[in-house]
Amino acid sequence: MTQAMVLEEDRADWFADARLAILRLSITEHEFTADDLRKVLRPAAHQNWPGIAFGQAKRAGLIEPVNTTTSKSKSRNHGSLKVWRRKSEGVTQ
Repeated sequence: MTQAMVLEEDRADWFADARLAILRLSITEHEFTADDLRKVLRPAAHQNWPGIAFGQAKRAGLIEPVNTTTSKSKSRNHGSLKVWRRKSEGVTQ
C-alpha cells in the first residue's frame, strides 16, 4: 500500500469519526465548538479538517452556527471559533 493510499484511508476514517463526534456533541451539548471536537476526537492530520467537517455537517442539515467565541486551545492561538448547535428543523441525516 502506498503512502498516498494510507493517507486517503486515514482521511476517510477521520471524517467518518468526526461526523459521528459532531452528531454526538449536538445531542449531548446545547452549544459546542471545534475545541469540544478536539477533546473527543483524535488529532486531524491537517489543520483544515475540523473546519471542513463542521461545514459538511452544516450542509447535511445537522447543525447551525449560533455565535462566535475565542478558542481556549493553545494550538489555535486563541483564534475565533464558531459556536454550533443541533439544527432543530430540517435535519436530513
